[in-house]
Amino acid sequence: MNTAVEELLRCVQASRLAQGLNADQVEVLASRLALRAVAAGDVLAQEGSSDNRLYVVVAGTLHVVKHAGTSDEALLMTLNAGEFAHELGFLDGAERFATLRAASDAQVLVLEREQLESLIDGHPRILYAVMCSIVRTVHQVQTRLSMQASELTNYIVKQHGRY
Repeated sequence: MNTAVEELLRCVQASRLAQGLNADQVEVLASRLALRAVAAGDVLAQEGSSDNRLYVVVAGTLHVVKHAGTSDEALLMTLNAGEFAHELGFLDGAERFATLRAASDAQVLVLEREQLESLIDGHPRILYAVMCSIVRTVHQVQTRLSMQASELTNYIVKQHGRY
């Protein structure tokens, strides 16, 4: 096995995508993924575009930016190792809400929807494990947003609507 394949296997095994998979299943999943190096400042995906890629941060950081390159540019979130980008759009093809840009030199795993779908007939348990991983991630995001909304409501109420 060459070094690039070993590195890909190691990265997949360490990711949440492989949670609950055995070594053979990780190998099958890894054959559907690509490991990509990105330089600081590189744009992985543009706001308003639609594509079929899920990104998993392996190393480095990515920024999720609204209105990138304009005077209204706003940093929405910083993604660190282990985090996913574009989970729902990956599944349904929805347009990207924001631009995904490397904040530092980074490595990402890239999974294309068609590669995931290729597991349906031959490896449904692997497909199920990946889908569970995506759902867990989306659930964590939703929980965090609910907590932040609650905190904001409490802040406004305690200030009697003056904020």
